[in-house]
Amino acid sequence: MSLKPAVSKTDHIQGKKDSDIVIVEYGDYQCPYCGAAYPVLKEMMKKYGSKIQFVFRNFPLSEMHQYARPAAIAAEAAALQGKFWEMHDAIYENQEYLSEAFLLELAEKLELDPHQFNTDIKKLEVATKIDSDFESGIMSGVNGTPSLFVNGRKFNGSPEDLLQLMSEIAK
Repeated sequence: MSLKPAVSKTDHIQGKKDSDIVIVEYGDYQCPYCGAAYPVLKEMMKKYGSKIQFVFRNFPLSEMHQYARPAAIAAEAAALQGKFWEMHDAIYENQEYLSEAFLLELAEKLELDPHQFNTDIKKLEVATKIDSDFESGIMSGVNGTPSLFVNGRKFNGSPEDLLQLMSEIAK
């Protein structure tokens, strides 16, 4: 399966701009497998972030994970204050504490403007971004999380396999 649509400026991107290697993760903030993948992907970025581009797209499995969508909303609201990756990391690093109240605590810890954050979490554009990420996942053949794509093609291995692959190709 291939990635649809291609990575664009609406995506959350870290690492090297215009890299030859682009990795996209479809993730759910409450998914235990995404939680387990997080430190592996973080290590990959630490080692190869100067050579690769990493993109995160929301794929909240709301039927199974009641806080997946609220967490995605919190991350997108943080993005409006320029702190998407900080919120993304904070959520994964504290996954076992996820709740609506805890997400507000994280916003406070990250020194987000509380009034703006509370306004932004209700914004249609925030919900729309999550929905469009989710739809792009469906179109790209995502059927679970985390789903990883390397240069637009679905990667069928584990995050550890991806880290191994990067050690071979991102030299």
